[in-house]
Formats: sequence, C-alpha cells, structure tokens
Amino acid sequence: MDDTSFPVVGVVIAVVSSFINGSTFVLQKKGILRARKSGGTYLADCVWWCGTLAMIVGQIGNFLAYNVAPAVVVTPLGALGVLFGAILASWILQEHLNLLGKLGCALCCCGSVVLIIHSPKSENVTSRAELEERLMDPVFLVYISLVVLLLIILIGWLSPVHGKSNVMVYVGICSLLGTFTVPSSKGLGLAAQEVFSGTPTSDSKALYLFLGLLGILVVSILIQFTFINKALESFSSNMFEAIYYVTFTTCVIMASAILFREWTALSIVDCLGILCGFITVSVGVALLRISQEAKLAWSQTKAKED
Repeated sequence: MDDTSFPVVGVVIAVVSSFINGSTFVLQKKGILRARKSGGTYLADCVWWCGTLAMIVGQIGNFLAYNVAPAVVVTPLGALGVLFGAILASWILQEHLNLLGKLGCALCCCGSVVLIIHSPKSENVTSRAELEERLMDPVFLVYISLVVLLLIILIGWLSPVHGKSNVMVYVGICSLLGTFTVPSSKGLGLAAQEVFSGTPTSDSKALYLFLGLLGILVVSILIQFTFINKALESFSSNMFEAIYYVTFTTCVIMASAILFREWTALSIVDCLGILCGFITVSVGVALLRISQEAKLAWSQTKAKED
C-alpha cells in the first residue's frame, strides 16, 4: 500500500469512529435513566454496557486513525459525532435542543473545525529517541505539571462540591486528561514499532517507554470514563458532548503544540483564525449553557404550577 492511501484509511476509520463515539454518551445516559427508574445500578443495565462497548470500539478506532493519518485531519471529524449524538439524543432521550441550543451546538462544531484548521501542524517524530527528547523538554514538563495541579484541584476539591451543579468541572477533568491520552496514543505507536520489531537494536528503554505510556493511557481513560458517567448522571448528553468536544480538542491542540514546539510556525492568518475559532466556540458554549439554564428554569416553573 502506498503512502497516499494512508490518509484515506485514516479518514474512513475516523468517520466511523466519530459516529460510534456519537452514540456512546446517548446510550450511557439512557442506561443511567433506565437504572434510575428501576431503582438499580446502571452497571447492571445492558443499554449502558452497549454505550460502554461503543466507547471502547470508538477509542480503538481513534487510536488507529491517529497512527495512520495526521491529527489535523482526524480531529475535525469528531464534530460529526457531536451532530450525530444530538440527533440520536433527540430520538432516544427526547432531549430536544431549543433554537439557542441548536445554534450553540453548530457554533461549537464550526469553531472547533476552524480552530483545528489554523492550529500549528505537528512535526513528524519518527523515532523513539526524538519522542523522548520532546517529552523531557523543560517547557513541556512545566506544562504537564500545571495540568496535573489543575486535575488535583478539580478532582479533589471542585468535583465533590460543584460537580453536580457546574458541567465545566467534569468537562475540565475529562478534557485535561486528553493532554495525556492523545500524545500517549501517538507515542505508543512509535515505541511499539521498536519493542516488537524483534531486531537487536531494540533495548529496555523502548520497553519502559512503551509500558509507561500504556499505563498513562489506561489510567487517563479510566478516570475520563468515571467522570463522563458522573456528568451524564447530572447533565444533558447534548450539552455535555458539545462542550466536551470543544474543550478536549483545545487541550489536545495545546499539548501537541507544546510537545512538538510548533508555535514558531504560526502565521498571522493562523493566529487570527485561532482567535476567531476561540471566540466562536466560546459563544457556542455560552449559548448551550443559557439554553440549558432556561430549560431548567422552565421545568422548575412548570413543576411549581402543577
């Protein structure tokens, strides 16, 4: 297979994975609601497990797509999952977005695509040695330390107090963990080539790097999985998925840009594009929040009248 076919394969895998990922939150939310109605736990609900299986399959698809096509091509296709999830939620969960919600969802998707198009492009890292050098860069280490500190604050302090009342707490936790999941996925592909090549050049460093990245990836995914379900217990799957996609994408772009030292390649047009993308997604998130708060206020008013 020639090199030109790789992006095509990556795009196809990414599109399929996006549709699968778009169904995960809806199915898990449906399972949570079914369990709440029956008085049991969602861990025993088959619909919730279908959503969980879809999440696993979708993440495997994302891992494959990131290793056979550029992230700048793969990541925007996640917007398809957001739109598909919104359609599925209106059908299965009867979570009908009002006009503000629909506009907010569209702005989130469009702004994210603009942000990704103008974001700095990853340089090709073709060896384990290059990857190790980038991982040990002082700037990247400082950034990772700040992310870890934010996660400790969010998980240890804000989550127990404000998690059920503010969706951004759970979104922040899951999105910041993307700082580890996507670079780990890319790094695993490089380390695995050397570990499983069977050549005399492979050494223990490659194995340690592979196991370390694998451990970070598994822990990150498990924590994300936990807080995604916490968010779905309290918030609309429509709102959570749209805001989560935007924030996760932003965190991944930031981490990749620092890890691969890409900021020097930005042009003025790209800077303006990134600014417009941030403004667009910020307005989209604000509209989603306003629409959700208006819906909650209307529901409470109706309940009092009844």
